[in-house]
Amino acid sequence: MRAILLYAFLLFAMGSASAMYLQIVGPVSGTVYNNGSIYLGKVGPGESFYVLASAETTNASGKLINIGWDTLEGVALPNGWYAQASPLYENPMKVKITTSNDTQQGTYHMILRAVNVENYSRLGNLTINAFVNVTPDVLNVSVTPEVVEVGVGQPGNLYITINNTGISDDPFIINAYNLPAWNLPEEVIALHGRSTTFVYPTYIDEPGVYPFSLTVYAATSPFLIRSTYNISLIAKASLLNDFGAVGEGTVLSPIIYEPAYAIMLFIQKIIEAVAK
Repeated sequence: MRAILLYAFLLFAMGSASAMYLQIVGPVSGTVYNNGSIYLGKVGPGESFYVLASAETTNASGKLINIGWDTLEGVALPNGWYAQASPLYENPMKVKITTSNDTQQGTYHMILRAVNVENYSRLGNLTINAFVNVTPDVLNVSVTPEVVEVGVGQPGNLYITINNTGISDDPFIINAYNLPAWNLPEEVIALHGRSTTFVYPTYIDEPGVYPFSLTVYAATSPFLIRSTYNISLIAKASLLNDFGAVGEGTVLSPIIYEPAYAIMLFIQKIIEAVAK
């Protein structure tokens, strides 16, 4: 009896090894056989994500076919979602899935299909069941410092670290609310599964204490996926104000101005020491 069971197991293993498969390479990794299942991760309502898969597979005889699958498409999606199939002969294949903004929290099922166009390699098609968890909890943000002291007209840099725990690479918007002019929203890309730090400059043209809200939100779902922090900007009048125009143009890389401000601050300290 034991020998029979062992033989049956070996036949099953050999059959599995030679069966057609779909090798998923993003946003997670895994080998899925026909009608198999895979969990992809979590995504925010209204966000888009890509499922990447290799074009390589094996046929029923176990022969490796380097370009067996020609496209990957979504054939059954939740209501309000839509899919953009992978371009023909792209490798790895990439199907884009876009969720609906009004999708409620929960786990959702999709059917994806790998296609051998015109059955050229005698593979036919292969379908898999993919699952995602829809939740607005895909964004972890930290902001430093909470109090920024600057000279009037000089940039006060905030350092925003965005940890994108979802599977979407849709952009985020960083914006300062309740501050006067010069402070504009900035679009950034924080790739899924990574923490990325961005420098966001804030300005003020009159001395004083300015409390404001620093908000990070998803460009595709701004009211559901967002994080807000209370920051204080303290602007002080100084001799450096005359140099403020150095950084008032379009900010491509605010960090490059910091050495200039350090030199100007050193000059100011000398002048103040002499005046005493």
